[in-house]
Amino acid sequence: MRAQSRAARERYAIAMDTVFIEGLEVEAVIGAYAWERAIRQRLRLDLEMAYDCRAAGASDALADALDYHAVATAATAWVEASRFELLEALAEQLAAKLLAEFPIRRLRLRVRKPGAVANAAAVGVAIERGAGA
Repeated sequence: MRAQSRAARERYAIAMDTVFIEGLEVEAVIGAYAWERAIRQRLRLDLEMAYDCRAAGASDALADALDYHAVATAATAWVEASRFELLEALAEQLAAKLLAEFPIRRLRLRVRKPGAVANAAAVGVAIERGAGA
């Protein structure tokens, strides 16, 4: 019985929660074709960020939480200033920026480009970076 409760405590101690931002819409110069380099296109970002929420849950204080508004603002500003040809490059570099700037242990990032392929809702890439990725 004691071993089970210790194992349960250890699982809880290393548990990681997820803070997410779904469907963040941004506009950027993105694409490999010449016509794409002359326009801004809409992208949708989904972010799942591993973050231990226990302190914020106990204190109810923003200082103890992952500020998803700050993450969304930083991601939006960075993507809107970017000029990539490939979604893969945008995703890699955005993930690196967010992992360096915020206390995120792991990030799952999905970048969608709606309307890029006829008869498809969107195309895109999904990556996972950080601890344990």
